[in-house]
Amino acid sequence: MSKHNDRAPTDHPHGLGLTTLFTAALRAEYEALWRTCAISDQHRDAVDALAVAVERSLARYAAVEAALGVPWFVVAAIHHLEASGDFTRHLHNGDSLTTRTVHVPSGRPPTGSPPFTWEASAADALRIRALPTWTDWSLAGVLYQLEGYNGFGYRNHHPEVRTPYLWSFSTHYTRGKYIADGQWSSSAVSEQCGAAVLLRRLAERGTIALGGLASVGPLLRFGTAGDAASELQEFLNTLGFALRVDGQAGPRTSAAVQAALGHYLVGDLRADD
Repeated sequence: MSKHNDRAPTDHPHGLGLTTLFTAALRAEYEALWRTCAISDQHRDAVDALAVAVERSLARYAAVEAALGVPWFVVAAIHHLEASGDFTRHLHNGDSLTTRTVHVPSGRPPTGSPPFTWEASAADALRIRALPTWTDWSLAGVLYQLEGYNGFGYRNHHPEVRTPYLWSFSTHYTRGKYIADGQWSSSAVSEQCGAAVLLRRLAERGTIALGGLASVGPLLRFGTAGDAASELQEFLNTLGFALRVDGQAGPRTSAAVQAALGHYLVGDLRADD
């Protein structure tokens, strides 16, 4: 059974199109969130199982990449979130392939006769979002397109919650979600692994090369020294924190991360208080 992802109102006119610009500030935010992301301990086994399931279907996702140029792992992440990885359901929104889509976007694919093949449906879903024409498949470009696939309702209407579509099952997300299209609950908790968290685990496993990931756990922990810490400090300074850019992820940097992202850097003892 699919887990249809409910969307915020007005994020996609008629369910389509990106309504938030891909700015330098947004790129920096995605990169900072990626560097400080840690998979929640209670969800690690579930994330591992999902990564294995995705890897088993890699050839099928790779065929879509070969045809359209959209990275296979982007297709896989969307498939997991929209259809729970079920190849009998539309990539658009998890509706059954036995009919055209019912949920937004409805009536897809517009040509052909049901039942549709998963590949034909996937191609239509990706084309109406113009993903085959997108060229920035950097880490930030990937996360921007994945967030946009579900909509920017969290960012635009509930900025206190990092979208679970990306960050569920990680330290960046606790609670709050749309429980029906346009219907918000501050207490509801996502039961799906976020796309960014899935990609983190695939990168940790060596299945994909994304974001310079070379080790298990967050790229940037409390006490880390180096360019990643400097880049994080520069990003935090764009938010008004006035940190010294010294490449040392110490107490002040961790406190700024807590104020901006909602939690201290992993390894900071204040996180356990």
